[in-house]
Amino acid sequence: MPLLKNAPPYSKVNDQAGSIVMSNALNRIFNAASIAIIGASNDPAKRGNQAIRKLRADGYAGAIYPINPKAPEVLGLKAYPSVLEVEGSIDVVLVCTPAKTLPAILAQCGEKGIPGAVVLAAGFSETGPEGEAIAEATLAAAKAHNVRLVGPNTNGVFNLHNNMNMVGVQDVEPGNIGICSQSGNMMLAFVTEAKRRGGVGFSSYVGVGNQLDVTLSEYLQYFADDADTKAPVFYVEGFRDGRAFLDTCREVTQRKPVIIYKSGRTEAGQVAASSHTGSLASSFALTRGLLKQAGATVVEQSDKILSIAEGLSKLPVPMGGKVAILADGGGHATVTVDALVDAGVELASLSPATIEKLRSILPAAASCVNPVDVAGGTDDNPLISAACAEAILADQNVDILMVIGMYGGFAARFNPALLEVETETSQRMAALAEHHGKPLIVQSVYNALRTRPIEALKDAGVPVFVWPEPAVRCVSELIGYAQARRRNAASPLVRPDEPAPSGTALVDRVVNTGRDAFYEYEAKDLLATYGIKVPGQFLARCEDDLTQVSTALGDAPMAMKIVSQDILHKSDAGGVKLRVSGEPALRADYREILANARAYNPDADVHGVLIAPMAEPGVEVIIGVVHDPMFGPVLMFGLGGIFVEVMKDVSFRALPMSRADAQEMVEEIQSSKVLDGVRGGLPVDKLALVDLMMKVSQLALAHPEIKEIDLNPVILRSDGYDIADARMILNSKGH
Repeated sequence: MPLLKNAPPYSKVNDQAGSIVMSNALNRIFNAASIAIIGASNDPAKRGNQAIRKLRADGYAGAIYPINPKAPEVLGLKAYPSVLEVEGSIDVVLVCTPAKTLPAILAQCGEKGIPGAVVLAAGFSETGPEGEAIAEATLAAAKAHNVRLVGPNTNGVFNLHNNMNMVGVQDVEPGNIGICSQSGNMMLAFVTEAKRRGGVGFSSYVGVGNQLDVTLSEYLQYFADDADTKAPVFYVEGFRDGRAFLDTCREVTQRKPVIIYKSGRTEAGQVAASSHTGSLASSFALTRGLLKQAGATVVEQSDKILSIAEGLSKLPVPMGGKVAILADGGGHATVTVDALVDAGVELASLSPATIEKLRSILPAAASCVNPVDVAGGTDDNPLISAACAEAILADQNVDILMVIGMYGGFAARFNPALLEVETETSQRMAALAEHHGKPLIVQSVYNALRTRPIEALKDAGVPVFVWPEPAVRCVSELIGYAQARRRNAASPLVRPDEPAPSGTALVDRVVNTGRDAFYEYEAKDLLATYGIKVPGQFLARCEDDLTQVSTALGDAPMAMKIVSQDILHKSDAGGVKLRVSGEPALRADYREILANARAYNPDADVHGVLIAPMAEPGVEVIIGVVHDPMFGPVLMFGLGGIFVEVMKDVSFRALPMSRADAQEMVEEIQSSKVLDGVRGGLPVDKLALVDLMMKVSQLALAHPEIKEIDLNPVILRSDGYDIADARMILNSKGH
């Protein structure tokens, strides 16, 4: 469908010129050929001294300009009173002076034509009103003088491929994992773990600090364009540009995986709990669902971040998700199979030709079906492992190969004379995987000993793990990334053409009343304008209106509900009656509903009683939309009814979304099997359900003045659905 002619405020705006300016500035910061250290010092305890020593110790080849108005030289380098006195050009300044000095420094940077500044100082918005004023002045100066700010309150940046380390961490191995973190300690944890394990290295790092200027989405775009980064890792405590990050992430993950750990899980998507949807949107499930929708790999345990990043940064994207196992022992193979099944990963069925090939290579005791157990057949000749790997990787039924057990330790365990041939075997297996373009992951009990065959695998880009579970987790996330990338490439986001004129008139009419919410019958009328099936309904404004119910709706049992802008939770107020038959019962229940409403809220504005035929029984679900303050409009789906906030079995996607997103939402909830029919029940019409979800999303995008939509319950059956209740809440300003 064509794009919105009048884009909602959360739509991404393509500003090519602005994007190029941002990209050039960050490229010059991370790939600086010259650095000025403002606050350079001869005192070894000062950061302005440590930074220069680290740059020189690492062999940074660019120019270093110490800036100190009181010293003629620092560490043997000529010092300058200000950047304006430096003869050459400067790509970035590292600011080691207090927060209050920033506005004047940035003015000089602008005059000098310096594109970027890395600001270490704290003492900005986090310190109160005085710091807030300094932050505002600093940002104004940066914008006025066209200087991009990293930080403030950052611990620095590094680019190990440029020998530019403005953080000061020691002995970090260059590699292809980029890090963007809101915690310096998390970066230290990553580099320390990588040093211990070996074979894992980093391209660039940035500590984002307060994100006063450059945002997470801009850093993500830099990593996307950086040839040295194969997989960016983001440790995020809070988004300042949530919708922009999602849009960028959706584009970037078509080129490379993006790994995200989101901490502070209860803080995401905070909204007023004015509906079931609004209440549930405050959960971490919202952020997780939206990031996965954008193609990101969301890690929920911090000790798993680096191992997943290692695998995704080294391995090719698989064509499918079928895994074969080559093992030299039953124990680890069994653990691996259990972990794969638990993760929902499919085991490959080897072709008859592959099985025959393996039988010709391995001893009679070997198992030649998946998992393949060599039964000691490689103990005295590790090259047999390569022959088995060659047969398995050539099988069209296999997408991924896992080598499991004690590979890499044959020389250590059986015969030191096997060391050379085992090392050769590692090189051959890695070459075979590259030739076939299929991921190879190794789990070995000898990984911690870093034997030469193990190190040969790592040098060739093969991830190696000590235990099966991390290896399986890596495989599972790799398959998930491949599936998300294909999904987003094949299923475009669906946007409405124009708001339905009748819908616009209806919304305007409600807005003009000054109410904060639609009456239920108005909400259902609006749904109908977008092609959504709604039940017949009759609004009784007085008791005498009840004489018309039979003519309007027939004689089936009825549901009766109070209509009041002041009573949103009708059941709590005794404002609902079900299975009401005949005019006498209608009249009696009408009077009781009004009495209950007045007792519940004597000042409530009672607009009448809404009457509709009882829906046929089925599976109750909820479909809702909330305007999240960070991510914009978000659709929610899950089990509904009165237990929705107890079960909290829901899924989320940002709008606009694709039809594939809606289908995934349905399958993602833990209770999805209920929709397939239980105890002889018929499965629900999922096609109709997905159609309904897509139409609700179109309505929400067409009318951003509606803050929340709550359809609960929607009763699903094999022949369609009924919307039993509908609630819509307006933005406080009506737009």
